[in-house]
Amino acid sequence: MDGQLQDVTPDDSIDTLRDPYPMFARRRRESGVFYGSVMDWSKYPEAMPDNLYAAVSFDAVNRVFRDGKVFDSNIYDNTIGLFIGPSILAMEGKVHRDHRNLVSAAFKTRSLARWEPEIVRPVVNALVDEFIETGKADLVRDFTFEFPTRVISKLLGLPEEDLSWFRKRAVELISYHVKYKRAFEASAALKDYFMTQIDLRRSAPTEDIIGDLVTAEIDGEKLTDEAIYSFLRLLLPAGLETTYRSSGNLLYLLLSNPDQLAAVQRDRELIGPAIEEGLRFETPLTTVQRAATAATELDGVAIPEGAIIDVCIGSANRDEQRWDDPETFDIFRKRLPHISFAAGEHTCMGLHLARMETRVALECLLDRVTDLELRDDGDPHIHGQPFRSPNVLPVTFRAA
Repeated sequence: MDGQLQDVTPDDSIDTLRDPYPMFARRRRESGVFYGSVMDWSKYPEAMPDNLYAAVSFDAVNRVFRDGKVFDSNIYDNTIGLFIGPSILAMEGKVHRDHRNLVSAAFKTRSLARWEPEIVRPVVNALVDEFIETGKADLVRDFTFEFPTRVISKLLGLPEEDLSWFRKRAVELISYHVKYKRAFEASAALKDYFMTQIDLRRSAPTEDIIGDLVTAEIDGEKLTDEAIYSFLRLLLPAGLETTYRSSGNLLYLLLSNPDQLAAVQRDRELIGPAIEEGLRFETPLTTVQRAATAATELDGVAIPEGAIIDVCIGSANRDEQRWDDPETFDIFRKRLPHISFAAGEHTCMGLHLARMETRVALECLLDRVTDLELRDDGDPHIHGQPFRSPNVLPVTFRAA
């Protein structure tokens, strides 16, 4: 090794924003771990870490996620943590477990059972009402982007009249990698807004996520105000961005495979397998990062202390050592767990909510329309790195 990162700029012959998977597959064939990156740093070479490695096989990615002592997530304190504050995303060990136990009060099983009929299904049906008479829609603009925002605002117990303001601040915060100054301003505004909501619930408890966080207590310990509003800000990228992207990905994949869409339309028991296959085949977040706290070995590669690891979920989910024909979208394939929600102690705590939201969105849409077809207006396709979703989803349909 000559001390220089290799292949930090993906092959020019491959459009890695539109389709990074050929590059992922090439890397897996060479090694499950390599010295370099799966991301394109050519526009920001000065920001590229010196000691950068990438885990691309399923086994390597799974090991990184499950070994939090050696591969920790404190790196997020210097990225998204700058905008949302100290959060569970960057915590490890006992601090993480204690904090997770407290905030998990917001995702109780009984709450999920209540949210589906009282909040999620009415929100989704109301959105379909807004476009069903036209016989056409852009399912990104009119559906997948909108319903998670409305759902989260209701789960938080925010006033209806605040939705427009909340949506704008949420988008500004989520776009921190595009306009960081505006994201800082949105973060400060959301802190003030959430503090008001927290104070209201201290004087009059409510049955919503903010109310649950305010009253959460384990062994006499409660969440601080900073922990609550930081967690609420974390819900925006975690609960809005990934859900809108994953639901959009699934709709695009089904619309691009009409035989599989028709099968789901005939048999709603296939919705669950379709969701899991969509998450495997087109995960909304292809790559996250961890830092090595000690020198170690990963898939036969020596990793020095302090190294930054690209943990490539998108590549792991198409590992040919785990799945047959992994480059094909197939809702009928033998089920094996994917790793889109991470693994180990940082497994996404909102995974059951995300699955439920996507299931309800698909059920409601298919209950309300027939002859759903994708048009080629605007070149609809999934794109992006590390976040992936369709740019547009122009469709025609008939009201059922």
